[in-house]
Amino acid sequence: MARVNRRVIHTGQAMVDLVVEVPHLPVRGGNVNARTATRYAGGSVTILVAAARQGATAVQAGAVGTGPNGDLVRETLAREGAQLSSPPVPDLDTGVCVVMVEPSAERSFVTTRAAERQISVESLGTSRPGPGDVVCVTGYSLYEPTRDPLLEWLGSLADGVLVVLDPGAPFAGFDAALVARMLDATDVWTSNAQEAQELTGVCGAEASCAAVAQRLPDGAVVIVRDGPVGAFVHVAGETTHVPGYPQTPVDTNGAGDTHTGVLCAGAASGLGWVEACRRANAAGAIKVTRNGPATSPTASEVEEFLARQHGTA
Repeated sequence: MARVNRRVIHTGQAMVDLVVEVPHLPVRGGNVNARTATRYAGGSVTILVAAARQGATAVQAGAVGTGPNGDLVRETLAREGAQLSSPPVPDLDTGVCVVMVEPSAERSFVTTRAAERQISVESLGTSRPGPGDVVCVTGYSLYEPTRDPLLEWLGSLADGVLVVLDPGAPFAGFDAALVARMLDATDVWTSNAQEAQELTGVCGAEASCAAVAQRLPDGAVVIVRDGPVGAFVHVAGETTHVPGYPQTPVDTNGAGDTHTGVLCAGAASGLGWVEACRRANAAGAIKVTRNGPATSPTASEVEEFLARQHGTA
């Protein structure tokens, strides 16, 4: 995929993932020995790395701290050619997400809060989004203190800026007025099936995909992932199943974020939503065979994978 001028801008939390491989989760008050422990830049970084490796211009608008964790975030973004628009938060480092990965590849999380929560309308504004740019929002930003500056800034965006909401686990549990306000600002919803069901109360990825669309402004797009089954794309009143590519997973941490990043890169490049989702499905399938959150494939790896899967290699 050729590099394009339209950008993928993320407003969310660039974190450091401390990934520990454990034989099982400890019981309450208990202990378990980890087989490995590795630090990665994660959170919004995973999405931006995935977008950058597809040829998009990727920008982190969310806050990054000052210290070893912030340095790791900056180094990872710079290595991928991604940009950081806002200045470092002084005297406060970026937070950590402890990710416990079991042999089944299932993950459990403990997340701290630090510099990544120190955003303002002005700091987000340093990204200067314009028509055609894709602005990514995570539902985790709707906690205080990031909620109010984010919503105020979203309300100031120019026409033609595409707002993509990745709701995350907490979204459906927020106050109904807050949920409605965020949905009104959303052009594209992308989530897993459980998150769509929790918002709508409708079971099944395909049915919940159409149900989410009813909560969004006219013309909005909905993508609902359903693991190895693939994803459903609702656009222009029709829901299309985009098949997945089942793999034996090694590490599912970052698979959803990889899907989102590749999807957003496709949108920035002008791909149709079904084709962008097909590429995102392929990228997610490749990613789960690799350890670490920010291990998205490149554009050429996605193309080679799809060629093998569809017998055109």
